[in-house]
Amino acid sequence: MDDLSADLSYIINHLGEDRSQFLNAAAPPIYQSVMFAFQTVAEMRHTIQHESELPFYTRGHNPTTDILRQKMAALEKAEDALIFSSGVAAISAALLANLKAGDHVVAVQKPYSWTNRLLTEWMPRFGISVTQVDGQDIAQYEAAIRPNTRILYAESPNSWTFEQQDLRALAQLAKKHQLLTVVDNSYATPLLQNPIEMGIDIVCHSATKYIAGHSDAVAGVACGTKAMMQQIFNAEYMTMGGVASPFNSWLLLRGLRTLPLRMERVAKTTPEIVRFLEAHPAVAEVYYPYSPNNPQYELAKSQMKQPAGQFSIRLKADQMEQVEAFCNHLKRFLLAVSWGSYESLIFPACVLYDSENYQGSVLPWDMIRFYIGLEEPESLLDDLRQALDAVWPQ
Repeated sequence: MDDLSADLSYIINHLGEDRSQFLNAAAPPIYQSVMFAFQTVAEMRHTIQHESELPFYTRGHNPTTDILRQKMAALEKAEDALIFSSGVAAISAALLANLKAGDHVVAVQKPYSWTNRLLTEWMPRFGISVTQVDGQDIAQYEAAIRPNTRILYAESPNSWTFEQQDLRALAQLAKKHQLLTVVDNSYATPLLQNPIEMGIDIVCHSATKYIAGHSDAVAGVACGTKAMMQQIFNAEYMTMGGVASPFNSWLLLRGLRTLPLRMERVAKTTPEIVRFLEAHPAVAEVYYPYSPNNPQYELAKSQMKQPAGQFSIRLKADQMEQVEAFCNHLKRFLLAVSWGSYESLIFPACVLYDSENYQGSVLPWDMIRFYIGLEEPESLLDDLRQALDAVWPQ
């Protein structure tokens, strides 16, 4: 086993777990306590002065969550991490902790839907302006920078059409203009992509996805320097209170144990499914970073260590009913949102139409997002064939 694998194994299985502190239990306990008691006033005073590092009140620090913090920071090559109640809570805190009225953000187009609402609807309410650009072209980021710009925001790849940003170039641009960079790394996980090593300042995750891995916990993560995490902790983390519960932190610790195995599985299966769909006459287009047909394929290989499990397709459909019929014929894919767990999923963009929360979606109605889970590829391929044949007979 090489040093990298040994380090990864240690981080996932042992880092932060001083088992002598909890009766040598192999799995860490869930500290399901709101507060922690003290023997003296001096002890209590010392703890509240170091609340981000010591257990005082679970909204600030919890021993179960602290183990997860240590592991996520190590996996992302960061000094520290904070655990939130959702991915969008982590992103919101990372951005708002570094912005004030009058500031400007340059952000990638087509980010995660709730991030987009944060950028386009909420921030302007508080005097923060946002310019969205095609992040595939770093020159567009630079052209959008203003004297009051404070943050360059990226999502690489994004979660529907999977455009990437050149993270090294983005970090260099930010340093040139003394700006902060924030990247959503949910697609790739810290196992496949480490933006901090490329010069990015803050890395966020929807830990609901691959980190949890079992479709049973919603959480988010922000990673960065100790100083930056302390800044976020002192402001948005404690004030807005979007923190993870101890039980969800424990579930994420459990999910981390199998993360390398799950990522290896989807890295082998997903390209096989993609190749089949790229060759099928009923499929108009496939969006997948690790496909040789992707114009950003070389960038994907330079930034990510191996393929992940999400991609989208557009069908050669004349009407929305054909897309719905194809989806309804699938038996091995669940119709559901999210990704990163054991089950394979589809999310047709047509369900967003007439939805109050997603009005103004720029996604075409003939697009479907796929997540490939842990099933045998043959069963998924057979299912795709029968559903395609049912709507587009050969």
